[in-house]
Amino acid sequence: MDADVSMTDTPWLRGLVREIADYPTEGVVFRDITPLLGNAEGFRRAIQSLVERFEHLEIDRVLGMEARGFIVAAPVAYLLNAGFVPVRKAGKLPWAVVREEYSLEYGTDKLEMHRDAIHPGERVLVIDDVLATGGTAAATCRLIEELGGVVVGLGFLLEIGGLNGRARLGDHLVESLAVY
Repeated sequence: MDADVSMTDTPWLRGLVREIADYPTEGVVFRDITPLLGNAEGFRRAIQSLVERFEHLEIDRVLGMEARGFIVAAPVAYLLNAGFVPVRKAGKLPWAVVREEYSLEYGTDKLEMHRDAIHPGERVLVIDDVLATGGTAAATCRLIEELGGVVVGLGFLLEIGGLNGRARLGDHLVESLAVY
């Protein structure tokens, strides 16, 4: 990893992440954050750690991706005194949306958010549970920019370093609490 990448690993977090071998397919180690979410002190500490990494920035909206990203982004938004914006899989939102298609390992998927969720010039922080290949996060940044928003940073509980997700996020500030 580049020396100029903003990141400080938090070893305490690793003890609250369950590793499940060969899930969802053989050879993959799934990082399950359910134990972290169920541990009041650990969850509080993770949210506070994310807030501390971005509290120096002016932030209007915190955006979370479906579904685990909602769990993490909403309390971050609350503590930063910012609005929360959900980004959903296609077909889940009831009003006018902007849509972005992105590549997966085997195919494509689509993300949507309401057209009025972000206004031109608003400063937006993207929060999710895991940064893997970066496809979802990059698509989310494109949605924000399509509406005229400014991505001020991206924060993740975990990062799978070997998948090079950071490379897909350009020059954006990226913070991860633990890197595998």
